[in-house]
Amino acid sequence: MTTSFELSRDHEDFRRTVREFAEAEIAPHVAQWDKDHHFPTDVVQKMGDLGLFGLIAPEEYGGAGLSPEDGPFTSLCLAIEELGRVDQSMGITLEAGVGLGINPILTYGTDAQKEQWLPDLVSGQRLAGFGLTEPGAGSDAGATRTKAELDASTGEWVINGGKQFITNSGSSITSLVTVTARTGVSESGKPEISTIIVPSGTPGFTAEPAYDKLGWHISDTHPLTFQDCRVPEGNLLGERGRGYAQFLATLDDGRVAISALAVGLIQACLELCVEYAGDRQTMGGPIGRKQGVAFQIADLEVMLHASRLLTYRAAAMKDSGAPMKAFKQAASVAKLYTSESAVTATRIATQVFGGYGFMEEYAVARFYRDAKILEIGEGTSEVQRMLIARGLGLPVE
Repeated sequence: MTTSFELSRDHEDFRRTVREFAEAEIAPHVAQWDKDHHFPTDVVQKMGDLGLFGLIAPEEYGGAGLSPEDGPFTSLCLAIEELGRVDQSMGITLEAGVGLGINPILTYGTDAQKEQWLPDLVSGQRLAGFGLTEPGAGSDAGATRTKAELDASTGEWVINGGKQFITNSGSSITSLVTVTARTGVSESGKPEISTIIVPSGTPGFTAEPAYDKLGWHISDTHPLTFQDCRVPEGNLLGERGRGYAQFLATLDDGRVAISALAVGLIQACLELCVEYAGDRQTMGGPIGRKQGVAFQIADLEVMLHASRLLTYRAAAMKDSGAPMKAFKQAASVAKLYTSESAVTATRIATQVFGGYGFMEEYAVARFYRDAKILEIGEGTSEVQRMLIARGLGLPVE
């Protein structure tokens, strides 16, 4: 596969399949789920039955076994986009389940770890989270305070600390969380950061009550605490001291996936606005005939095309094995533009709907609440600008 961002016929067929699923299984219920802050595990597992959690995984673990030429990462982005078009929470559940749950184990896990954890995760019957963010260590992951000390007498890691804003970490089907922790000091004197698998139900590991969030009401998100939490030494994920590097690589993929989620949101806003502007009658005709309304909707169309092309291009680069430096730059560009465009799109949609846009009975209100986090998660807009500037060779701190 080249770095072209044109979709194949198979990709378009796959898109239709996911759209039909989202409209049948999610759309009729999403307003009530959002109101109740309900996480529909049964629907998540149906997403697994559809194969959505196995798109980047090999067949030996129950995955689709797609070759690079088949565009597995592009397929994942299409699935996230189509879910996000109906509901952003369900889109982020898939994005985090694959990108932050499956991908680290698939990329850095031992054969034994893969065999133990991946089949259930790939099937969508179970979920996994990635515990990175802390109260004093968000974008500055090097400021991690969670510690893991190796008890040589028992061959166990003893973990103490806390994490926050962790997706898929406390649901009834969560099987594990991988956490970054200080495991020592490197030769340079900097903290040694490693990643460790902590199974759900491990004594000393607590998923605290779920957050009361502005948006993403359907998504499962918790703070986590670790108090003398013991796991086997063999639960180290990847090489000791390489946790920070693993985290950075994981986020590169995640930024493109978040871009796909943003594209789905912009698509939804455009469709809702076109329909409403054609139906809503004021002063003897539809509001869509007014330039003040029509021009704003035209801007949505432009943002949608630009966002989609940036996202598909970055996904194609990932699938084709493009040089890492080029991919990282494309991922940050896509994430920055699409996330900020999504926030703008929801503001425009709410304005087009007027007073009705302020009512929770209309989807644009939910999308308005959901949009802001896109500029924050997987690296804030400020971080993306810093990375893009560095990619240009600028000595920005």
